[in-house]
Amino acid sequence: MNIKFENKPSVSFEFFPPSTDKMEATMWQSIDRLAALEPSFVSVTYGADGSTRERTHNAVARIIKDTNLRAVPHLTCVGASRGEIDDIAREYWDMGIRHLVALRGDAPKDADHYEPHPDGYAYASDLVEGLKKVGDFEISVAAYPEVHPEAPSADFDLENLKRKLDAGASNAITQFFFDADVFLDFRDRCAAAGIDAPIVPGILPITRFPQLERFAAACGASVPDWLRQWFDGLEDDAQTRQMIAATVAIEQVRRLQTEGITEFHFYTLNRSELAFAICHALGVRPPHAAA
Repeated sequence: MNIKFENKPSVSFEFFPPSTDKMEATMWQSIDRLAALEPSFVSVTYGADGSTRERTHNAVARIIKDTNLRAVPHLTCVGASRGEIDDIAREYWDMGIRHLVALRGDAPKDADHYEPHPDGYAYASDLVEGLKKVGDFEISVAAYPEVHPEAPSADFDLENLKRKLDAGASNAITQFFFDADVFLDFRDRCAAAGIDAPIVPGILPITRFPQLERFAAACGASVPDWLRQWFDGLEDDAQTRQMIAATVAIEQVRRLQTEGITEFHFYTLNRSELAFAICHALGVRPPHAAA
């Protein structure tokens, strides 16, 4: 089947601050390779519990210094006062950064539930509002096609997304999912609720299936039975596992592309191989290869 798409999609990539020299080398190799695809931006996570602040800053600073990429830091509400977060945002503004990802964040590992900092921003909508007062940032927020695990209902979760956008966010990036219909149904619900901001699908290429199941359990994403069957027995067969992972993700993004989706955000886990292959299938290629 030969499908031609008139417009090349826009892609972006997420990385996390590495904690070892070996992991740092892997991340920079991945950034270098994916930079050839000319992404709209690369984001750097903050640690859901606010634990990687300095490493996030250092990674962002190096991206700005050593590449032509647009660096987009994550900021969360966790473990910092409003003043501290505002100071970080001002420093980013002074570095030339004009786009942030604003998230509530998760409870620290030694806590059983999220508690707002007594002097901090309580929720992501508050954080967005505060960041917009610091500078006229473009701000991305999180969206949950299968509902945030702490939300009491899907309607409540959708209202929370609206609050974040009404507070000044420009767009939303979704949690990962594996059934394209899950995203498409969510897009329809957003439209019905009067949300007209871009909703960008978050795509997670599968590197190791047990790790994926842990991620899914933590964020409320469903793992289809057929996906478990496809990866069954491949724990010690990395080559076949990677081929299956590429097939799953390429089928997913091509289906979304046929439904009019033109932006994709990839959770790379600091690896480039699968994201690069998926982008190739989308028609996103280095300029010399696309010529």
